[in-house]
Order: sequence, then structure tokens, then C-alpha cells
Amino acid sequence: MWPNRQLLDLIGIDLPIIQAPMAGANGSAMVIAVSEAGGLGSLPCAMLDAAKARAEIGVIRQQTAKPVNVNFFCHEPAAPDQDRDTAWKRHLAAYYEELGLDASVSAPAVNRAPFDEAMCEIVEDTKPEVVSFHFGLPAKPLLERVKAADSRVLSSATTVEEARWLEDNGCDAIIAQGYEAGGHRGMFLTDDIAMQAGTFALVPQIVDAVKVPVIAAGGIADGRGVVAAFALGASGVQIGTAYLFTPESLISDLHRTALGAARDDGTALTNLFSGRPARGLMNRIMREIGPMSGLAPAFPTAGGALAPLKAAAEAQGASDFTSLWSGQAAGLCHEIGSGDLTRRLAEDAARRFQELALGK
Repeated sequence: MWPNRQLLDLIGIDLPIIQAPMAGANGSAMVIAVSEAGGLGSLPCAMLDAAKARAEIGVIRQQTAKPVNVNFFCHEPAAPDQDRDTAWKRHLAAYYEELGLDASVSAPAVNRAPFDEAMCEIVEDTKPEVVSFHFGLPAKPLLERVKAADSRVLSSATTVEEARWLEDNGCDAIIAQGYEAGGHRGMFLTDDIAMQAGTFALVPQIVDAVKVPVIAAGGIADGRGVVAAFALGASGVQIGTAYLFTPESLISDLHRTALGAARDDGTALTNLFSGRPARGLMNRIMREIGPMSGLAPAFPTAGGALAPLKAAAEAQGASDFTSLWSGQAAGLCHEIGSGDLTRRLAEDAARRFQELALGK
């Protein structure tokens, strides 16, 4: 049925559908449901400590024998910059005053740790079939240990140059992340968001540039998107926003409500919540400060100063200071279980492939 089986054969799954790892938004329940349905469930570990990551993988291994993906960030931690942190806090002072908060209180630490020795040991012990990375690849000695554990390695590319770099440095498959995608951009060889390409432009150029399988990501939420990705030369798709609508998603009720009202023109890339560009639904702080700010501290520390504002506003039922990650195709999504969504995407795509073959 699938016109390109490169990805299926590489990682041993039945359906070429990868559930995007969404740090803070999904855990083991979603991974199990997607993998049991025949796709590739993905566990995000960027916001987990080693003990929690090991426990979550343990739960997954107890409930499915199907292939799974374990995902990590591999950014370089930023050096402390007190002056920049102070300037950012000063920029937010009016919001602190409005909500009756003490701006002098130290901002809480933000847990988004890069892949390290402790996480590598977990990979070696648990041997996930796939290990994926965001923001490039880890240091060569760590990457070699991951590959020695017989895990296939995936990572995100937002440009052809990044895709070639990933292939040259040992990636087994590349996720071509178009501009439409929700959450953090995987960019690591550039920081210019103005020159990022959309999925339809990016995927075929990466397909032409590398020999490894290419996975399309960004703006895909139904069978039409899956078929389009294959027509562009991809051998699989990675889907995130559609899975945020499922009961297995860990997002807040406020986030769900915002997604339910999402429009095609309702998202923007912003660095306010973490310090790196990420696509989310527009809210008050993005509108009033502007989605991108040169004052926002380096990743991942920008969110610390927003945390008290977020908590106070959410207690009042508002998402004014909350990161509401979403891609541009949220308007195509519906509430449905993760397993059923995976199967429905495949069935919808299969029907459309058949119609194309019959000339309908």
C-alpha cells in the first residue's frame, strides 16, 4: 500500500506515522497507544530527570513490545547572564504589578536538560528501537554509544544544510520540519526564522539532498497531508498537533480550549516562553510584547520569569502567559484517541492512494 517503505523497513513499524515527541504534553500512555496501533510512539525526555525517564520507559516496555522512540534535546546549555535576566524581568514588571506578584523573587529553574551520560546509560539499558534528537546531534562519543545499543537515530532538519550535516554525522533518517510545525524549531545551524522553508518546499529538497529516509513534519493532520508527503518523496510523517487533541495528551484544559478555537492564522513563532523559536497559539503576552523579543534570555531560561505570571493567570482561568504550542493545521484536528487517530490517518491515506491509483 505504501509507495515508499524505507522508513517502515528501517524501524520495523506497520504504519509510517510517527507521533511527535512533545515535552510536557505527552507521556507513556500516548506512546503505548500509538505503537500498539502500528505507528511509532515517541517519549519526550527533555523535561524528565533520569529516574523519571527510566520509569516511563519501563511502563512502556511492560505494555507494548512494538518499536518506540525516545527523544532528547541536545542543545548547548547557555552560560548564566544575570544582566540579561534582570533586563527581561524589568521588561515584564508591569505584568507582575498587575497580578500582585513580587518581581524581586528569583525566577524558578527551567528543566530542559540536553542529552548526557545519565540519559545515554538509560538508552544502553533499555535499548529503544529509535532514539531521536532535537537541535542537532549529541557529542560523537555519546552518539556512538546510542548506535552501539542498536537504536536507529533520527533528528530534525529545518534546512537542506542541516539535513546534509545530520546524514554526514550518522543520522539513519531525517525529520524535515517545515515552518508550519508546532513547538520548538529544530534549527541548529541557523537562527534566522525569516528564512525557514515550509513543508512543501523543504521536503523534496531534502529528499534530493540525502540518501537516508526523510520524514515530513509540519502542517500534516489528515490523510491528505500524508499522501502529499509521500508525493514529495517522504517515506513517513511526524504529527504532533493532532495528538494534542487526544485524551492521552497531558496538556491543560486551558490549552485544549484554545486549540479547539484555533484558526489557520492563529499561531506565530515565539521565543518568549523558552528563548528559542517555537510555534504556538497567539495569546496576550505574544500580542503585547511581540512574538519574538531580543530581550528574552537564552534557551531554556526565558520561561523562568514567566512562570509566576503563568501560574497566577491560570489560577484566574486565563492563558495570557502560557505556552500554547500548536502547528498551523490545528483547525483540521478533532478529539479522538491516540490509537484511533493513528489508524484513521493510515486508513484515510490508504483510501486516497487507492483513489489516485484508480484515477478518481
